[in-house]
Amino acid sequence: MRADARRNRQSVLNAAYEILATEGLGVPIDEIARRAGVGAGTVYRHFPTKESLIQAVVLDRLHALTEKARSGIDFAEFFTVMVDAGLTNRAIADALAGGGYHIPADADAALTAAFAELLHEAQQRGTIRPDVTADDINALVTGCVATARHRGSAILVQIVIAGLRA
Repeated sequence: MRADARRNRQSVLNAAYEILATEGLGVPIDEIARRAGVGAGTVYRHFPTKESLIQAVVLDRLHALTEKARSGIDFAEFFTVMVDAGLTNRAIADALAGGGYHIPADADAALTAAFAELLHEAQQRGTIRPDVTADDINALVTGCVATARHRGSAILVQIVIAGLRA
């Protein structure tokens, strides 16, 4: 792929991420193209359907979160990042929950493994309880997102993190 095509693709992904997160899944492709500074044809060249664009946005964000987890970030900080990602990506999360979107298992597994490694490192340092599992953490992230959507309270994450401390 040429450099300008890569830039256009990334611009479309970034614009789609922002607009889907704030305005939901009903936004037209033309609006995504306008915000990306490209024509609708450019969007369709990279993503033949809106569903393929949504899948690409989710995959792009999974990769970004995986990279963040592997960047040396602290476990508690990454826990907060994951909850924030679930809150700010509501349209995308809702689309995935509704089904019909195939996200490669290796991308999901890579993020899960990176988060589990952060947990293991924190447990080895003695900062997080040793009896907590990666499945527990996934459930807690999901619960924090759901509760924060319902109640709008940011303090819940701080309470959960305090409860995870050794």
